[in-house]
Amino acid sequence: MAEGPVVGTPYGAVRGRYENGLAVFRGIPYAAPPFGPRRFRPPVPPEPWDGVRDAGAFGPTPPKPPYSEAFAKLLSDPVVPGDDILNLNVWTPEPGPGARLPVMVWIHGGALTRGSSAVPVYDGRAFARDGLVFVSLNYRLGVEGYGLFPDAPANPGLRDQLAALEWVRDAIAEFGGDPDRVTVFGESAGAISIGALLASPRAKGLFRRAALQSGPPEVTERDKVRRLVRRMATRLKIPATAEAFAAVDRAALAEAQAEVGRRASPVLGGPAFGIVVDGDLVPRDPLEALLDGDAARDVDLLLGWTSEEYRLWLAPTGLLERIDRLGPVALAGAMARCRCGPEVPRGYRLVHPDASTADLVGQLVTDHLLRVPLHRLADAHPAPSYVYEFAWPSNVPGLGACHALELGFVFDTADVPESAKLAGPGAPQTLADEMHSAWVRFAVEGDPGWPVWDATHPVRVFGAGEPAIVHGPRDRELALWEAEFAASEAAADAADQGTRKAQKTPKPGAVPLSVVRRLRRPGGARRG
Repeated sequence: MAEGPVVGTPYGAVRGRYENGLAVFRGIPYAAPPFGPRRFRPPVPPEPWDGVRDAGAFGPTPPKPPYSEAFAKLLSDPVVPGDDILNLNVWTPEPGPGARLPVMVWIHGGALTRGSSAVPVYDGRAFARDGLVFVSLNYRLGVEGYGLFPDAPANPGLRDQLAALEWVRDAIAEFGGDPDRVTVFGESAGAISIGALLASPRAKGLFRRAALQSGPPEVTERDKVRRLVRRMATRLKIPATAEAFAAVDRAALAEAQAEVGRRASPVLGGPAFGIVVDGDLVPRDPLEALLDGDAARDVDLLLGWTSEEYRLWLAPTGLLERIDRLGPVALAGAMARCRCGPEVPRGYRLVHPDASTADLVGQLVTDHLLRVPLHRLADAHPAPSYVYEFAWPSNVPGLGACHALELGFVFDTADVPESAKLAGPGAPQTLADEMHSAWVRFAVEGDPGWPVWDATHPVRVFGAGEPAIVHGPRDRELALWEAEFAASEAAADAADQGTRKAQKTPKPGAVPLSVVRRLRRPGGARRG
């Protein structure tokens, strides 16, 4: 340990390790432990320390329930005990203030309830090998990070991420990074978090580029989060307040959270924690702010998804077969989930005549929740946007090109056993080379290597064959949603005109037509 690299931070010096010619620092506190009187409160700086703090091992991970048996076979989620959960890690090829290298900051996914920076797939060595400073971080999860209480501020988990980015701004130069060339990237809940940070005035200037993988800017209805908190309170037999929850053992809290959220699914819906509009860090719906041009106008974007996102949730649990058996009933459920009329699934059947019912439902919900908002964002964003689709099918039977499969390729860690759990044996290294180098180019140059998004909708498809640029691969499906929106707005206009004729003054509490329209669009306030 005496020979490891030593770097100063705003709160004290840390000693890392040299690994394959790279300097690696793990478990550096960026905020104080969020327990005791700080539980459910915004993060505060850590206590400074004297001497040199060892940074050779991953720090404690946030409280979280384990994955179910079906998902634990596919997704790794290490647990490191301890209180200092608000920590981060740095991989750098050249520690010291003179290097000024581009910086990449990773925000992990896991539905805001699971995951951590200690997942082996997220090892930053390949980014540092290619001349960047890589940072990954932990943040509060589940009810600890996204519970909504009358006596505590909302979104403490997102506030943790903001604090980590502020640490990067203040400290990364000592690790060889350039605080003016920061790219944030994240997948699933990590991408959703970045969408909120993009639109937050408090995060302005903290990053120059952003990559959103399989997660759109969105917020969750406050009432939905409150209902989940109340269910936990009922199970624990305590009031639904931060004061009462703070008195509960963190393991018991995670267990109660797992019980009340057992049936949640991104595809099928159900109770779930999420980011909410709070009037402060998240002053309004992030997608609306970005579409209106109110935020992040000069931030370059990399946006994308996998071809069969839904298979991660439906295949391991046997839901694919059950949905196929339900047939029309399942399609009716998808219509209710997406709040659309029968014309949309009818159009999907015409576009995909050979698809099973489960695949039709999965693609319909994926487009509604993910692809439509990201398309709209790419269309409206003033700065350059680049769009990709990951289409390589997993060697694990049934998974296809599912959610999170691209991660081992982006990180160039397809060789680690934890990546093979999802990808199966024999993942192509050439695909990892292509995808990883694209993310590096985006961070360094702002251009991942394919045409910028324009009216022709160029999409870089990462698949099993040769590299391909496909123009508008999802345009036929997305046109169905545009037609649905137009029909909905026409009906709302007609209803509004009829109401105005029948009643010149609106009733107290009437919802304005503009709000009704927003609620019907993917990414509107009803999402989550």
